[in-house]
Amino acid sequence: MGAKRKTGSTKNPPIFSHEFIIQNHADIVSCIAMVIVVGLMFQVSTPFATLFVTMQHNLTVNTSEENKEPEQLTLYTYGMKDLCSIFFYFLITIVLHAVVQEYLLDKLNRKLHLSKSKHSKFNESGQLLVFYLISIVWGMDTMIKEGFTQNLSFMWEGYPHATLSFTLKFYFVIQIAYWLHTFPEIYFQKVKKEEMSARLRYQLLYSIVIIAGFLLNLTHLTLVCLIIHYFIEMIFHFARLMYFSDKPDLSDPSFIVWAVLFIIARLVTVTLNILAVGFGLGKATNQEINTEAGNFNVLPIRISVLTAVCLLEAWMLWNFLTFQLRRYRENQAFTAKKKFVPKVKDKKAKKEPAVKNVLAEQQNDSSANEASPKAVNGGVRTRSKIKKK
Repeated sequence: MGAKRKTGSTKNPPIFSHEFIIQNHADIVSCIAMVIVVGLMFQVSTPFATLFVTMQHNLTVNTSEENKEPEQLTLYTYGMKDLCSIFFYFLITIVLHAVVQEYLLDKLNRKLHLSKSKHSKFNESGQLLVFYLISIVWGMDTMIKEGFTQNLSFMWEGYPHATLSFTLKFYFVIQIAYWLHTFPEIYFQKVKKEEMSARLRYQLLYSIVIIAGFLLNLTHLTLVCLIIHYFIEMIFHFARLMYFSDKPDLSDPSFIVWAVLFIIARLVTVTLNILAVGFGLGKATNQEINTEAGNFNVLPIRISVLTAVCLLEAWMLWNFLTFQLRRYRENQAFTAKKKFVPKVKDKKAKKEPAVKNVLAEQQNDSSANEASPKAVNGGVRTRSKIKKK
């Protein structure tokens, strides 16, 4: 009977049920992605499969430099076909998310024996730490190859940046696909309602900012801001992982570094946006909207971009300061209670020995009275009197 109960409890859930989809979502998504990849092998389905796998809207540009032979470069713009690429890499990011979860984070969770609330936050920080690290390295490599590190003017010179290299466009496609995949992951990971609002908030903000920078052809500026922000968030999630792992020697200094750099990053981001959008694009000659050329350099759009960035950074800074103040007050209250508790214990400890001394003296007096000859004689006389009666 026990064996039957165990086998009955470990049965697979019904097909197309919620539990079945949650448990096997990575396999289902990988099968869909494999169907698209296999389509590249057949001549009939190759045109359809290439819409998903390769980058679309490519242009061939002839470059001619002094004392060099003309070369042909393949650059890319954006269009409706990019939705197919975003969908395919959206599926790939879900599969990679499951791989990191199963082969890295789950093994660490078994060793740490975390609670359910800490388990969810540990998985969130682990996934984001891996993504931020890859995005920073990839973004820095792209900046070096594109020659963006030579001068800050690359953020606004040559606007509109409607034509992108393969690495730069692929970077933004992956960024959009990753942040879009985080929405169904809330369902797949069974995120609690208490944590759901906070996650949806920052996932939505990331998606809006990256898509807006991509569509407005502000990719150079968006790339720099993302690298700065990702670096700060990487330190935070590293400190969070060390905190859950009970390593205060690493978590405490990391939280301090994150707190200092967070404020600096907010100021740097606002300064770069004012410099690029306010002054750089404000002094440009092309001040008319041209959707075909990808030019959106007009005063209302510039004001909207700067207002949105300033409000977003101010909101993040306000949340950061309120959080730090709340933690400071909690720590002060905890230390005050900690100082008050030992005094109570000391008073109790002083009273207990005094009571014990009184009891000891009473016992000594009683024992002394019992051992005194008067008490003995008195006892004998009383006994003798009782016998006579």
